[in-house]
Amino acid sequence: MVKNLRTPTKERRKQPLGTAISTSLELYFRDLDGHKPSNVYNMVLSEVEKPLLEAVLSYTRGNQTKAAEVLGINRSTLRKKLDQYELI
Repeated sequence: MVKNLRTPTKERRKQPLGTAISTSLELYFRDLDGHKPSNVYNMVLSEVEKPLLEAVLSYTRGNQTKAAEVLGINRSTLRKKLDQYELI
C-alpha cells in the first residue's frame, strides 16, 4: 500500500510548494557543472506527481474512486498514473 508520510514542520508548511520547487531547480541547474540539462519538464512532473498520488491515496485510504475525485481527474487516468509510477 502507500507508505506513511512525514508530518511537515510548521516552517515548511508556511512556504508554498512553488518555493520548494524553485529552490530545487536552482540547485539542480547550479549542480549541472557545465552539463546540458534535458527533459526537465518530465523530470519535475514525475518528482511532484508520484508523491502527490501517494499522499492522496493515503488520504483516501487507497480508495481510487475518491482519490480521482480529490485530484479532479478521471479514475482511468488515475489508474494509468498509478501504473506508470508502479503504485499498483
